[in-house]
Amino acid sequence: MPVAQIRRWKVSSATVLAVLLSLTLPTVAATPASATTTAYDSTYYKNAIGKSGTSLKSALHTIISPQTKISYDAVWNALKVTDQDPNNTGNVILLYSGVSRSKTLNGGSVGNWNREHVWAKSHGNFGEVTGPGTDLHHLRPADVQVNSIRGNLDFDNGGSAVANGGGSLVDSDSFEPRDADKGDVARMILYMAVRYDGGDGFADLEPDEKVNNGSTPFIGKLSVLKQWNDEDPPSAFEERRNQVIYDTYQHNRNPFIDHPEWVEAIW
Repeated sequence: MPVAQIRRWKVSSATVLAVLLSLTLPTVAATPASATTTAYDSTYYKNAIGKSGTSLKSALHTIISPQTKISYDAVWNALKVTDQDPNNTGNVILLYSGVSRSKTLNGGSVGNWNREHVWAKSHGNFGEVTGPGTDLHHLRPADVQVNSIRGNLDFDNGGSAVANGGGSLVDSDSFEPRDADKGDVARMILYMAVRYDGGDGFADLEPDEKVNNGSTPFIGKLSVLKQWNDEDPPSAFEERRNQVIYDTYQHNRNPFIDHPEWVEAIW
């Protein structure tokens, strides 16, 4: 190859390289939940549509706060309907483990299922009082032993396998549900944070970035819950559950099941 051609090629390559080095590559970010529309946007949610941040949170609180409250005893029978196994009407699907278990095996013994407060009732000390203690939007059937292992731990990634936990993990200060329940847990926690803001005689519940929250009215970690909401979108089971609670029991909805993108819009 003639020297002149080699020189021209070198100059041309250097120019191209300089141009490439001057380019700014886009930042890769997690994909947030996609925007959704529902049949309730022009009615139930009409005062929330188009809002974000504290305005959206306030609007949703006003929308979902009117609800029919049920007793803690009534929760037993309600869960047999809200969490019914779609493939076996005699069973319920258990949170965390995913096991299908007979509706009749509710109680406190090994092999039974009991009423799990996903927002641990000690975080805010509301116990089993009618209101946050009986709100079906965060009460789910769970295996007695798995429920005991979760206890009042905050939610975070990591830990060792939970016996009969369906892939759930636990360590000294946090609990990680199996993948199929992560989004459910996130949306239940964030529902509670919007519904109970301290204005109705109960504690102001909020997510935070900590674990070991103890009896304070906080549950972490918010960043992890947001990630779970994105990674595990609402399932048909979760959507049916939301509808049954709305139609038959409390007559309010979990807005983050209908609009999972509102998690990012608020937090």
